[in-house]
Amino acid sequence: MVREALINRKTKETEIKLELNLDEYSEGNINTGIGFFNHILTLFAFRAGIKLNVDCKGDLEIDGHHTVEDIGICLGQAIKKAIGDKKGINRYGSSRIPMDESLALVDLSISNRSFLVFNVEMPSTRVGEFETELTEEFFIAVAHNSGITMHIKLEYGKNTHHINEAIFVAFGDALKKAIRITGNDIPSTKGTLSL
Repeated sequence: MVREALINRKTKETEIKLELNLDEYSEGNINTGIGFFNHILTLFAFRAGIKLNVDCKGDLEIDGHHTVEDIGICLGQAIKKAIGDKKGINRYGSSRIPMDESLALVDLSISNRSFLVFNVEMPSTRVGEFETELTEEFFIAVAHNSGITMHIKLEYGKNTHHINEAIFVAFGDALKKAIRITGNDIPSTKGTLSL
């Protein structure tokens, strides 16, 4: 069974179509309207080994907040839907990723308990048209809508471009480990990860 999901979301602020396949990698088509956001989502998908297509028309004449947050909502929903009952998954994933002078850590559990710890300071407020405070908003949305507990920490870093790249690559690498099928059972002593 292929683990995949299609999410369509339309509001007065954004119109999004997001397609996700957890079991197949191919270069996706990511168009968010924000160049740097396209770039870091592409890095995430490549490192996670997944197929990700995103098409978003957002109210960028205001700012990038609705676009970034709503894509996070859709990605979280897609991950949750594609994983399904979580039977056989590894559940946990950890990653340390260096990107030049920056080092980021991501640890996560696909537990159906949404939680985010985001211990990152951004040296700059923007990378191109991307507002860097939105990185945290994106991960809040992903964690809340996927049921993932996620801890993100920047050990150190000076270049905001590299910091964001390291975070998104580490997220992809940790997710790849967590979604890997390693058995036939629900990975919990409770016998369920749906409550």
